[in-house]
Amino acid sequence: MKSCEGNRKVMLLLIVENAKKAYFHFILKYRHHTDDGDGPLFGKLLVFSLPIMAMNILQLLFNTADMVVVGRFSGGDALAAVGATGALINLIITLFTGLSVGTSVVVARDYAAGDADAVSRSVHTSIVLSMIGGLIVMAVGIAFCGPLLVMMGTPENILGLAVLYMRIYFVSMPANMVFTFGAAIMRSVGDSRRPMYFLGVTGILHVVLNLFFVIVLHMSVDGVAWSTVISQYLSALLILFSLSRYDGAIRFIPRKLRADKEKLKELIRIGLPAGLQGLLFSISNVLIQSAVNSFGSTMIAANAAAMNIENYIGTVMLAYYNAVVTFTAQSMGAKKYSRIDNIAKVSTVLVFITWILLGGATVLFGRPLLGIFTSDPKVIELGMLRLYIIMISFVACGIMDVYPGLSYGMGYSISPMLCTLVGACLLRMVWLATIFAWYPAELVLFAAYPVTWVLAGAGQVVIFFYARQQIHKQAAAAQPIAESEL
Repeated sequence: MKSCEGNRKVMLLLIVENAKKAYFHFILKYRHHTDDGDGPLFGKLLVFSLPIMAMNILQLLFNTADMVVVGRFSGGDALAAVGATGALINLIITLFTGLSVGTSVVVARDYAAGDADAVSRSVHTSIVLSMIGGLIVMAVGIAFCGPLLVMMGTPENILGLAVLYMRIYFVSMPANMVFTFGAAIMRSVGDSRRPMYFLGVTGILHVVLNLFFVIVLHMSVDGVAWSTVISQYLSALLILFSLSRYDGAIRFIPRKLRADKEKLKELIRIGLPAGLQGLLFSISNVLIQSAVNSFGSTMIAANAAAMNIENYIGTVMLAYYNAVVTFTAQSMGAKKYSRIDNIAKVSTVLVFITWILLGGATVLFGRPLLGIFTSDPKVIELGMLRLYIIMISFVACGIMDVYPGLSYGMGYSISPMLCTLVGACLLRMVWLATIFAWYPAELVLFAAYPVTWVLAGAGQVVIFFYARQQIHKQAAAAQPIAESEL
């Protein structure tokens, strides 16, 4: 018996050791984080995406840690209060967060073209934009979070806690924006790891402070909000310090901190439609959150817990989106347009693999995952209802997320925004005003997500093929001119 057990341990150790060797071989094989235009894309795109996934997951842990700690140690009302603020927070910050897409595209394109002066001007303009944007978001959030939560129909028993949480949370916005834009700058030149390391450090600090403030100091939502503020400012300082130590064009030099007019126009031209797309999407989510609020605090808590679980899969899709923006922009800068077709194929395969593996695991282990947030059986049942509906159709969400990145990388930003406006935002509003108004049930409310994802995702694929066709036409038209000049 002991011999069999020993053999099993040896076999397990061999499996683990071989898995480690395979992993490190994979990383070494694709250690270059930028696309040089040659060789297989799958490994390069995946390895580039992995640190972004880790970074996004660490960011999600900020909010998840808030919810877990208050849900377990401060009660159901505190959990519902934090959960009720998510859609509104995203609504207020998403415009400037979307502008960071402009930074990714412009810096990556200038970097691939070898224009060091243009890269430097884009970097310093982006940091100025992030600082100003962070201050604006902070002021708007603190001033209007109360009236907006009331307009959303937030229940009276959690309204005060929700307002308190949001007002403290928005103090962190300048730091949040600086980190977001700084991470976009690093990704543009192929460094997707360093931001992940910084969030690893600040994420651990955040969890420790959460537990200290809530358990030791007996604070509630204010404690988890202040831990977010402290962690975010540390992450911003780390990324600015790192950029200041860089060798090369993306180095941050404080005395060069000014907004270049031409670069600012370029950043806004590409980033603003992406920001507006996120803003419009967030508006539709706020309306859905208002409908959720109409069912009471139990439904709010269930929806918030399930959404937190879904967001971990969504953030993997978002990593693919960030990767394809950088790779496509680099292909455009290097004039390797045929490479974009391969980027689209590989990113689609990655979306399907993620949906099958992570979506299936979420359905199988949904109850214990929800149990992390709460022990209330009613909350868990309602949370599982949402998870079933969302996970069945999450592949459409992935396509809807990733394909705009391809279009943005090619310089097409208006069409993806309009597609999201019509296919997702307006349709969700129509759904709430008609189908949900006629049949006000939880199932009908959650069905708004898959319906709009499918339509918007199909539209984004069509836009990509149109943009790709236009790029190829322009390249073909320019070819005879270049040959005649020779």
